Amino acid sequence: MPAPAHVAAAAPAPAAEFVAVAVVVVIRAAPLAGRGLTCKTVSMANSTFKNITFIVTKDCQLACKYCYLVGKNTKEKMSWAVARQAIDYIIGHSEIFNEEAVVFDFIGGEPFLEIDLIDQICDYIKRSLFEKEHPWFNSYRFSFSTNGINYHEKTVQNFVQKNRTHLSVGITIDGTRAKHNLNRVYKSGKGSYADVVKNIPLWLKQFPDGATKVTISSPDIPYIKESVIHLYSLEIKEVNINCVFEDVWEEKDDSLFEEQLILLADEIIDREYYKEYKCSFFSENIGKPLDRRLQNQNWCGSGMMLAIDAAGNFYPCTRFAQYSLREKEARIVGNIREGINANRLRPFLTLDRCTQSPVECIDCEVAGGCAWCQGENYDAAGTPTIYQRATAICKMHKARVRANNYYWNKLFRKIEKEEWKANKKVEKCCNI
Repeated sequence: MPAPAHVAAAAPAPAAEFVAVAVVVVIRAAPLAGRGLTCKTVSMANSTFKNITFIVTKDCQLACKYCYLVGKNTKEKMSWAVARQAIDYIIGHSEIFNEEAVVFDFIGGEPFLEIDLIDQICDYIKRSLFEKEHPWFNSYRFSFSTNGINYHEKTVQNFVQKNRTHLSVGITIDGTRAKHNLNRVYKSGKGSYADVVKNIPLWLKQFPDGATKVTISSPDIPYIKESVIHLYSLEIKEVNINCVFEDVWEEKDDSLFEEQLILLADEIIDREYYKEYKCSFFSENIGKPLDRRLQNQNWCGSGMMLAIDAAGNFYPCTRFAQYSLREKEARIVGNIREGINANRLRPFLTLDRCTQSPVECIDCEVAGGCAWCQGENYDAAGTPTIYQRATAICKMHKARVRANNYYWNKLFRKIEKEEWKANKKVEKCCNI
């Protein structure tokens, strides 16, 4: 049975990280004054777009316990010279960067620590696109995922106001005070919840459809249900949650995880949150077998994206930069001086589900929606290969599928019962 129109469910898809910002963007055409040129209207939700990431700093106010950025530091910050040369290379090579639209993503550490540099970068991008009459001129977006601590500051707010029509900002708040402060702590160990939650009303006023991202590791499991409901109470209508891909899971974590998701399902359905709110854990599109040929896409966008660090090196994804890796060497695919090295990039372009998955994953009856991170695959592999899929998340995905089935079965029974009662009421009124 298809989902009713009023049922809101976020459906994970291949390249989930890669396409996350696309669904919030529709960029409208506008005439270029004095040039006789009108930009094409581009809906980024339905078009090809390039994701380009500037790693502007490796510093952060926080020391989150589950953070995959194991090499954060206060020294590596991008210079204006490096940023400008990167922009010149990208905009000057439209034969390579030939997608219809572009998302410029800024990350750290915490990107807003470098708001002055970011402001300079964005101004230069806009000016360069205009001067070169580039197809991306009105088909671009600046995207941020921030810890929210300094979101209220004047420099950040000036930037938001200046770029509002081409901007996506997500603030990470992990749930209740207890859940958030369990992992998202300052370097002193103090929790950051109070400093983040005070900025949520301002953020939602500017981005009413703003979504937050919640991360689950083993110690977080008991807090899942109450955390999602708490975020709804803050009027955050879309909660995107994922389990960490690293091998951190304890015995019976999958059972506890399933129990929490069932409790959450009951709360969402019984209190009818599903009519206005979304939680990415529940999707009609997961838990199904996948065809080897027709459903063989790679999950993430590694190789299709481009990340640039403070030294001007290019990576197929930020997870292949050295500060993201525990055991392996960084995988550099070029730099701002020599450009992209096609031979180094080529292996990433050949990745698909079957080239890197073990047979049990390929033939799994609930394979649909089972995610992987290309960088974690590489870091966890026994050799320096990108063709070995990490499977630590397997039991958690299966638990999610079981809870997901419970959610949809209960929801559709509820809707059918309501429809039956409504029809009976009509029959009674009409004496049928």
